[in-house]
Amino acid sequence: MAEADRDTHPVMLVSLHDVCPASWPLYKPFLDELEARCPAIRSTLLVVPDFHRQGRIDNDPAFCKAMEYRLAEGDELVLHGYHHHDERPLPLHPREFLMRRLLTHEGEFYGLDAPEAEERLEAGMRVFQRLGWPLKGFVAPGWLLSDGGRQILGRKGFRYTTDHRHAWSIPEWRSQRLPTLVWSARSPARRALSHRWNRLQRRRYQEAPALRLAIHPVDLRHAISHRFWIETICDLAQQRRSLTKGEWMEDLF
Repeated sequence: MAEADRDTHPVMLVSLHDVCPASWPLYKPFLDELEARCPAIRSTLLVVPDFHRQGRIDNDPAFCKAMEYRLAEGDELVLHGYHHHDERPLPLHPREFLMRRLLTHEGEFYGLDAPEAEERLEAGMRVFQRLGWPLKGFVAPGWLLSDGGRQILGRKGFRYTTDHRHAWSIPEWRSQRLPTLVWSARSPARRALSHRWNRLQRRRYQEAPALRLAIHPVDLRHAISHRFWIETICDLAQQRRSLTKGEWMEDLF
């Protein structure tokens, strides 16, 4: 692609959520297939340091080696919470119950005040630092970030975060709308609905300057969603630049 076209050519952001030793057996063959069919795709891997308290990633040499390979291939690693699980007491307020129980149980950072968020962020940062991994971005599990979390992110040197609709530069907190394709794949009915909905959304956003593809491990357990992601990425690669989130944010701001 000519350098003069870079500013106007639309972008595709492939975002892999909940990356950890437990999910890597799903992601590795997916990435291998993607590389075989559609080389030069950049991915942003949202890494959870201790997913559901199943064991820290820095105690798993094979997983760490796999992440280092992805970095060498040009991918980006982003801090994605710490435990990726909301362990706070059951909420009493109706809105909190909706956000933290009906919509998801994974909103780890939704209810944290500033000191709690700082402690959790620092724990994740120490894991990345121990492994020597570069770190620019943070994405809260479930895209749910408390006001306390927002206050702390800017102090810790993070350059950006994203939620379900926007990307945010830090510490200025300038926003950029970010259309997203995402599946709900936990039941046959949800998968059927998601398939139709995402095909419609893809047509709706075909002129969008940037399009995020938010992929979750459960998507790769089912043929319909797995096939959708492979075909969509390979198709969009003919029309859009593939960038990591960090690369895109640098271009924007």
